[in-house]
Amino acid sequence: MSQKIRKAVIPAAGWGTRFLPATKAVPKELLPLYDKPIIQHTVEEAVASGIEEIIIVTSPGKSSLEAHFAPHRKLETALKKKGDAELLEKVQRTSRLAKISFVLQNEPKGLGHAVLMAAEAVGDEPFAVFLPDDLFGAEPTVIAQMSKVYKKYGGSVLALLKVVPEDTKRYGIVKPEELGKRTYRILDTVEKPGPETAPSRLAIMGRYILTPEIFGALKATKPGKGGEIQLTDGLALLRKKQDLYGYEFDGVYYDAGKPLGLLKTSIAWGLKQPAIAMELREYLYKILAG
Repeated sequence: MSQKIRKAVIPAAGWGTRFLPATKAVPKELLPLYDKPIIQHTVEEAVASGIEEIIIVTSPGKSSLEAHFAPHRKLETALKKKGDAELLEKVQRTSRLAKISFVLQNEPKGLGHAVLMAAEAVGDEPFAVFLPDDLFGAEPTVIAQMSKVYKKYGGSVLALLKVVPEDTKRYGIVKPEELGKRTYRILDTVEKPGPETAPSRLAIMGRYILTPEIFGALKATKPGKGGEIQLTDGLALLRKKQDLYGYEFDGVYYDAGKPLGLLKTSIAWGLKQPAIAMELREYLYKILAG
């Protein structure tokens, strides 16, 4: 019987170069999406997926990530004196979301290496990976949807999204074997192929359920371009020992990993907030009308 997915890894060690100079002193993951930093949206999604423990992989100079999820006694005391119960609850909630720990990736050696840094904290059990650049509007959550595939088949599961042909060059693309509705066995993965060579239009998005055997595969993975250890290369090694599955999730994908993508995501998020949706919509109509 498949184990429950209790733990999640959130890689947050990158330099956020696409957002420079905004990320020179502020981690990309703390850039705001409406009234919360990007990474808090990811943590809340993990909690909504049934995750109990979260391991955030960070890097030197990103201590503010830890500070965000730690209690802030002086601020809490000031809000109590002010009588602002609503803001106090929001501030306190950030340190009560889940059991959160941090591990350090001292050098930027790729996503696969970042996941490998969490091996000791994860232990010998399956776990989820949430890439904070990728956000989703999905109910139930993407990981909750993928968990059904994991429970049925037992192997690692990747979130998949069907993209237009010209976008295959932006993503890792899978060669799929259909097993059922939205469910596939992955026969191969190709990194950023052109539409003429792509084995399908199913792209790997930033949600994974991985078996603990991935750590052995990542240890055996040789560095690729730029000396980095890629998660996709580790998955290719893992696939030689156990089946790898994909699930075409039901929901909307938002790319918050680049400035225009975060701006689009912020607008989409804002239009979902009852307190500001009408005023934001009127403002958009006004500026579009010239």
